[in-house]
Amino acid sequence: MIVGALGDVVFSVSSRTLKTISNFVWSGSARYATHDLHAGNSISEYTGTDLAKITFDIQLLASLGVDPMSEIWRLFDLERQGVTLPLTIGNHGYGRYRWTILSHKTKAEHYDGHGNIISATLSISLQEYLR
Repeated sequence: MIVGALGDVVFSVSSRTLKTISNFVWSGSARYATHDLHAGNSISEYTGTDLAKITFDIQLLASLGVDPMSEIWRLFDLERQGVTLPLTIGNHGYGRYRWTILSHKTKAEHYDGHGNIISATLSISLQEYLR
């Protein structure tokens, strides 16, 4: 069953495979300019919004049908190439257009006897990309 997708990176759950997200955080903020007035209080002016940001973790387990290193390299390449990606979780598309991968962190948790990563948590930070 498909849970969602970041571009062509599909998050799914089945009896043989688990590649899904956790710790999903969607944040945004407004921008204000502060104007100092002579002999009076400062005033603030709303100037717009900052680009939205999303962070989440992906658990990558070889025992659940995922090759952790290929998934890590796949997302690393998308980040380095500056590819813009749509994000869908469930039936909901996030953002006003697309997202770019700002950064990633990989926490390698377990290795096989040859030093290959068999379990890792990949933390992804996205930033909204507007046309």
